[in-house]
Amino acid sequence: MGDPLETLKAELERFGEANDAATNERPRRMLNITRDTGQLLAVLVRATAARRVLEIGTSNGYSTLWLAEAARGIGGSVTTVEFAEYKIGLASTNFALSGLSPFVTLVHDDAGRLLERSGRSAYDLIFLDSERPEYPGWWPHLRRVLRPGGLLIVDNATSHVEQMAPFVALVRADPEFATCLVPVGNGEFLAVKTSP
Repeated sequence: MGDPLETLKAELERFGEANDAATNERPRRMLNITRDTGQLLAVLVRATAARRVLEIGTSNGYSTLWLAEAARGIGGSVTTVEFAEYKIGLASTNFALSGLSPFVTLVHDDAGRLLERSGRSAYDLIFLDSERPEYPGWWPHLRRVLRPGGLLIVDNATSHVEQMAPFVALVRADPEFATCLVPVGNGEFLAVKTSP
């Protein structure tokens, strides 16, 4: 008998691909990360000992499973925020099936509002995979809620270069962050907060 969590991940991969091939409506598409991106996220959570993880853009919870599985392994947890009610329902069901629900806090809200009410240095790692045009406006809050030494990971850095360009330029220009681009999946833009 296989690992139930791995089986669920594989089912969600198939569901995401089939669903996204069948609709052009962005709110109904899953737009999940790739499996190798999930593996990278899991390694980064463990490598940075990120016990307080924030995910912006839950979708159906596929990426959250990678983050939460790794966080559970180091005594941490994930807060994930999603605005679409349809996706909240899917994610909630998937978290229950995964056995990872105790390690996930699912927030149904606008990400900007969640960031505004989050405290300084509240998170060790932030995974950003949401509405790309909003990122520059969120930047002051993202940099505030990320702890010194914390890691920001942003999906779609190579698949949506033009949409990401204003945000990437903002972060790269910030002297308190060291950045790099990792060509995994749809491209991951990494930024570490180097200031105390």
